[in-house]
Amino acid sequence: MKYSPQIEPSPLPYSPFKSCTVPRPIGWLSSVSAAGVENIAPYSQWQNLTFDPPMVMFSANQYPDGRRKDTVLNAEETGWFVWNMATYDLREAVNLSAMALPPQESEFDRLSVTREYADNARIPMVQESPVKFECRYLSTHRMKGNSAVGTIDIVFAQVETIHIDDRFITADGKLDIAAIKPIARLGYFDYAVVKETFEMRVPGADADARFGLEGRAASR
Repeated sequence: MKYSPQIEPSPLPYSPFKSCTVPRPIGWLSSVSAAGVENIAPYSQWQNLTFDPPMVMFSANQYPDGRRKDTVLNAEETGWFVWNMATYDLREAVNLSAMALPPQESEFDRLSVTREYADNARIPMVQESPVKFECRYLSTHRMKGNSAVGTIDIVFAQVETIHIDDRFITADGKLDIAAIKPIARLGYFDYAVVKETFEMRVPGADADARFGLEGRAASR
């Protein structure tokens, strides 16, 4: 099977596009509006960009009526947002926070999580999340789609403070991913959870790994 998505409808009953780029990290992003309304929502287009300095990005599709997502507007207005790692234990809260609420309502009020606040700005964070990034907004790049909902805001930010729950740091100073059990987005309504990991070392890359350069030789 093959098809050209720009000119042909999907030959399958469900579009396979999002199910091909998997698993995708979840950007469970908390923010606050200029009026003080606290917001949290999951985004499946989220990724790190570089490590020196640590920078991240997420993209947010518009609503069908052309309105931009609250997280984007909040980041632009206040200059900050927080990434909270989405885990299997927090999966129900992550899913519930995806509801489309009016801008004056806070998703936090509907979640059974504990709010704590970031160091650099009064941005709410999920206390139960084992890893959190305080992200300083840098810029937004807008890309027009074929429809209002296809148009996206790509937000770039720099990570200024990293919070890690000490309970999930191993004796040799690494994150215990199998214990954290992060979840990732697949296609359709499907998700994945990381319960097992395995190691492959690029020859000669051991020293690089300490500086975030793991796999450098493989990416040349």
